[in-house]
Order: sequence, then C-alpha cells, then structure tokens
Amino acid sequence: MITGIIMAAGFSRRMNRDKLTLEVGGVTVVERVIRAVKGSKVEDMVIVYRTNRIRELGEKYGIKPLYNQKAELGQSESIKLGINNSSKETTGFMFFVGDQPFLNSDIINRLIEVFQAGHYPIIVPEYRGQRGNPVIFSSSLKNELLGLEGDSGGRSIIKKRYNDIKTVPIDNDILGKDMDTWEEYQCLMTLL
Repeated sequence: MITGIIMAAGFSRRMNRDKLTLEVGGVTVVERVIRAVKGSKVEDMVIVYRTNRIRELGEKYGIKPLYNQKAELGQSESIKLGINNSSKETTGFMFFVGDQPFLNSDIINRLIEVFQAGHYPIIVPEYRGQRGNPVIFSSSLKNELLGLEGDSGGRSIIKKRYNDIKTVPIDNDILGKDMDTWEEYQCLMTLL
C-alpha cells in the first residue's frame, strides 16, 4: 500500500501570499494536486495543512487532514506528521508538494509501478534531467525519515543513499514545475 502525503503547510514566504490557493485554470493549485493524487493508485492519503482553507479542501475530497502546529520548524515536521498518521500497512510513503499544478495521475502511477517492482527503496522522478517530486520512500526508511530536522525534507537521505535510488525519466518537464515566486506563478499561467 502506498500512502500519499500532501505537504501543504508551508508559509509561501518567497511568494508573499498563499501560493496554494492561487488558481491555475480556474482551480486552486493545491486542489489540482489533490485531484491528481485522488485519481491515482495511491490508496491511503493525508494532507498536512496550516490554514483552514487547505483543511477544507482536504475534507472536500475525503483526505484525512493533519494540522501541523510546528510548521515553522520546517518541512521535516510535515513529513513526520504524515508518516505517523499513515496506515500500518504502508509499504511506501509518497511525498507530494502542494504547488505542482501540472502533476497528473499517470506520472504518479508510473512512479508507483516502478516502486512496486521492488528493486529500489527510493523512487525519484527526473523531469528532463532535473530531479523533482513526488518522491517515494520505502517504509523500511521510516526511522530515517522520522529523524529528519529542519526544512531540507528527504534530500539528505537521497544524498546519503544514492545507490538506493531509481530515477524515472519524465519527458515533459512542465509536469514537474512548482512555484515559489510570483514570477514563477505567472510563467506557469502562460503554459495553460
């Protein structure tokens, strides 16, 4: 079983506004991610939030909302919260960022299929040579994930375990685009 953990508790500091509730094609950015996850083979889902608007969107789609009261401590707190509230049958944790509006269910399913082949404990998509999200970590790495601190997310584990990684090439780099600044958001809008 794959648990999808949608991390949506950030502060959007570089954007100076809540980037997850901006609209792309008439749908909020985070809702587009939620729809992609809901339409995929992910069986267990949680959304880690900080604002009521994100909680409401999770509830709208029947995704278990988890309030991150330690969001200021960085992304690692969302990771831990998601893992600690996942199904006990989980074999892999799939981490989604809330600001990847063009991600689709086909990409998610492709990554899951590679993971379920069982050869690698870490699956990373590579959008035209650039590593991105969502990343899958085997549940065998649970303790390492729970030991993360700060805002680096799983990158430190990926660096340390480079022999345990399978990268999955994705031809369309638009699918991997996220947005941290207003300029990046405006650029994404031109891709519709």
